Amino acid sequence: MDKTSTVNRRNFLSTLGVAVGGTGLVGAGLVGGSQLVRAATAPAKGKIPDTPFKTGHMTFLTGPAAVLGEPSMKGHILAAEEINAQGGLLGKRKIETITADEAAGTDANVKELRRMKLSEKIDMFTGVISSGNSPALGPVAEELGVLTIFTDGCTDFLFDVADPNPKYVFRITNIQSADGITAAIGASQAWPNVRKIAHIHPDYSYGRNAAEHFTLAIERLIPGTKVVSEAWPKLGTTDFTAHITKALSSKPDLLYTSVWGGDYVAFYKQALRYGLFDKMKVATTLAFGVVPHAIGKDHPEGVLAGNYHFTYPAGNRWPENVTFVQKYYKRWKEYPNFQSEGAYVALYMLKTAIERANKLAGGWPEDEAIISQLEGLGMDTPSGYLYIRPDNHQGYKDAITGFSKNLPEYPFPVWDPDRIITIPIRNITAPANWTKPGKGHNESTAAANWIKTTWPKVG
Repeated sequence: MDKTSTVNRRNFLSTLGVAVGGTGLVGAGLVGGSQLVRAATAPAKGKIPDTPFKTGHMTFLTGPAAVLGEPSMKGHILAAEEINAQGGLLGKRKIETITADEAAGTDANVKELRRMKLSEKIDMFTGVISSGNSPALGPVAEELGVLTIFTDGCTDFLFDVADPNPKYVFRITNIQSADGITAAIGASQAWPNVRKIAHIHPDYSYGRNAAEHFTLAIERLIPGTKVVSEAWPKLGTTDFTAHITKALSSKPDLLYTSVWGGDYVAFYKQALRYGLFDKMKVATTLAFGVVPHAIGKDHPEGVLAGNYHFTYPAGNRWPENVTFVQKYYKRWKEYPNFQSEGAYVALYMLKTAIERANKLAGGWPEDEAIISQLEGLGMDTPSGYLYIRPDNHQGYKDAITGFSKNLPEYPFPVWDPDRIITIPIRNITAPANWTKPGKGHNESTAAANWIKTTWPKVG
């Protein structure tokens, strides 16, 4: 696409592969061509030790972010229990988990990762939610040589800058720039007449990234848009009054926010008192990222609320999700969120890679052999088909977003089954050979430069 060209919005959205409705399946737009693999059932080859496989799982166990962290822990525990019930990895090595509270802060988290590896002798490190933590922890994991699968901490900065040539570090959540771009596509598809946009974002890397990529995309999708107000509450804010009233006074057509976790719950409840949702459209990245039951029936309908939701993919079209939701609900008496799913999938991707490596060489595989099988690995997961790109160890799956709706089946709002938007991930992320920041362009991310360079403007 030529950045100087002007195209019709509907045609451009069609070019991006945007689909609206509740009948699609995630996985049609992958960035790689790897062959799908499923968990091996054949007996392990060679001699397998029966010593525990020690995993360090770090996530928020206290504070406002615990509404994401506790589900992450539960997803990890569920997968470990299932694998251990089968005898463990390769039928012999049971998973033993050491936990850490991410709320301790970045410096303390770095020290804890070192302690886990050097004192506890962990075999693997998983978890992490904050985009402020993964860029600090990634290089340390490489230095320590500890196999790492980040289940979140989705900032582009991790593999664009902090760890540009990863060996031990992988990540299975979608890259952060895709969150803002997905929200922009959803908003432009649903509300093409909006022009004045207000922003409320947490004042750290995730919020800044979400704002930047949304703005880059929306400027190309809806001509004539302008930012009329910005607010940057600190992460963990409980009083959003000043930010809400600032947005209201700017009289926007659309509010875009990446506030997440317990912060979003506090925000939406306070915004209700000011009638905010009646005065503007609202698009979010992670409104439904918390545990589903944390959002009350008082949450307004029609809010764009992105990311995985346990109700989709539904039915017999995608049994992986239906089965996961049933097992998770049976174990924890609640429904999972995207953190639950990510932590659960991480252990099963590890299991699959270990089994593949064992088939090739026999015995317990070395880390290098496990890494070689994680690179390029593609799997059906509850949220869709997930592919690990070999060049940057980043996981990719098609982007999904939806609109909030109250249905009688649930005591909380869910996605409107007729208004779910899916976007092939390859069409909203920079390709593998795209130049990284500092090596040919000055944008914050490869994705930002890719949008500026290749996306046309809608006429």
